[in-house]
Amino acid sequence: MTEPATPTPAAPPEIRELVVTLFELGREITSVLNVDELLHKIPLLIARITKFHAFAVYLLNPREEELSIAYSVGYPDDVAWSLRLKVGNGLVGAAVAEGKPILVNDVHTDPRYVEAVPGSNAELVVPLRRKGRVIGALNLLSDTVGGFTETDEALLRQFGAHVAVAIENARLFEQAREYTGTLETLSEIAREFGAILQLDELLTRIANLTRRVIDYRTFGILLVNDETGELEMKVAVRYGDDKVHVPRVKIGHGLVGYAALHKEAVNVPDVSADPRYIKVVDDARSELVIPLLLQDRCIGVFDLESPELDAFTKNHVEILTLLASQAAVAIENARLYETIRANEDRLEKEIRFAQRVQAALLPMELPKRMKNVDVAARLAPARGLGGDLYDFLAPEPNSLVVAVGDVSGKGVPAALYSAFAGELIRSRTFRRRYAPERFTPAGVLASTNTILHERQLEEYYCTLCYALFDLKRRVVTLANSGLPYPLRCSGDTVSQIELPGVPLGSFAGSTYDEISFDLAAGDLFIFCSDGVFEANDALGREFGAERLLKVVGETRTKTAREIVDTIFGAVEEFRGDTPPNDDMTAVALRVTA
Repeated sequence: MTEPATPTPAAPPEIRELVVTLFELGREITSVLNVDELLHKIPLLIARITKFHAFAVYLLNPREEELSIAYSVGYPDDVAWSLRLKVGNGLVGAAVAEGKPILVNDVHTDPRYVEAVPGSNAELVVPLRRKGRVIGALNLLSDTVGGFTETDEALLRQFGAHVAVAIENARLFEQAREYTGTLETLSEIAREFGAILQLDELLTRIANLTRRVIDYRTFGILLVNDETGELEMKVAVRYGDDKVHVPRVKIGHGLVGYAALHKEAVNVPDVSADPRYIKVVDDARSELVIPLLLQDRCIGVFDLESPELDAFTKNHVEILTLLASQAAVAIENARLYETIRANEDRLEKEIRFAQRVQAALLPMELPKRMKNVDVAARLAPARGLGGDLYDFLAPEPNSLVVAVGDVSGKGVPAALYSAFAGELIRSRTFRRRYAPERFTPAGVLASTNTILHERQLEEYYCTLCYALFDLKRRVVTLANSGLPYPLRCSGDTVSQIELPGVPLGSFAGSTYDEISFDLAAGDLFIFCSDGVFEANDALGREFGAERLLKVVGETRTKTAREIVDTIFGAVEEFRGDTPPNDDMTAVALRVTA
């Protein structure tokens, strides 16, 4: 017969209660994801399983192998802020070095004891271990000798495992949140970079905004000079905005030149041990250089230096690499913008000079000794330069040629073509002195058309009305190559002179018709380019011939200048805020006697 198994003795109720409490504390502590909140909560939870006089959470700085207090209760403020323990020093340092708890119920008998809280008599230290490594320690102090038991040690050791997990989780959560915040900051910075197109302002702003993602002691932006093969310092600042003077560095030389040449980040934890280092700042001990890459081209570098050894982390490299890629695009855009602005400024100066030249080519007044006529002209280009032209020429005594033209297109090309056509008209007009029968108005247009066509400038053509006033014989002869029909006021009539013609330069061998009128005192002739007839208002309607006839009819008794200005005023009023769509020219000639 089998003897009944001896039942396992039940754990005392107080032990069962502690185990349940410990389980609840572990679940509660691991649910906190904010590091500060977690640290504040630890002593409150420990107080539910044991008594203590003072408490501290020490966290380990593995780089310095040093422990500092992250949170404490009952410690003097100055001690809590300043106390640092090397691993192995004091009971806390010894527990961390050994990786196991230390319980001393009479601290005055242990030479390792370092007094931090006066009146302490017992100390319990539990290392915080996570995945085989120690990240810190829990330290409990009691003002009573023998204040802690082995049960306290066992419970704190188990609770410390939960605390280590909670701290690591909270750190990871805060790192993730910080990284997300950093990415958002980088996005904001990128938007701000893109809005700045002035290079010096942009570079200064980059230096200032970089502090939002990484604290630096010394920061510089060096840009590549493609002509010299050197890196030139454009911005160099230290804390307090003290300027740093940095010489030019050949690409390939120094840490910055190496990063630019090889297009890779360079992180040097101790510059004194790197032969590439070029000393610029006296207290620099570590340096980080990030290339500014635009596709496969390096346009410069970020250069950061610190007075601390191994100051820059892998995370710094990743963040600054992202920032550098955004900055490189912004810098290139600013450079392109400055180039465009410089070209625009140069072009604007050239256009202003061309405007002066074009204005100088227009007649300032009538030829000398010209009597019995009142003439006025006005030209307004739609852009800085226009393709309209007018001229007053006196090939013979008592004769006056009025030429008004309009070149297709606008701007510089039209202005050049206009100057060329105007010179041809002038040269053929003055040949009339030697062969008047050959250089009639129609002959001048035909000859000019031949030369323009031979020059093979097919993209452009010129419409031009040529009127020869013979003031001795009292007759005017006109020929036209497509300019809007001129207006004639004689007696009580105001009408257009219907005289069509093929634009100059369009076809070889074009011929032109002529029409003549006798002249009487008071006769008025108006010549206008397309810009007057085809001016648009906000609804797209044209000013047109009817409106022009009405304006001239109402002002026919006024001076030539007043008539021209009234025409321009009427067109501008009709157009309103609509910008001009073509150059405008108007010439008025009245026979006074």
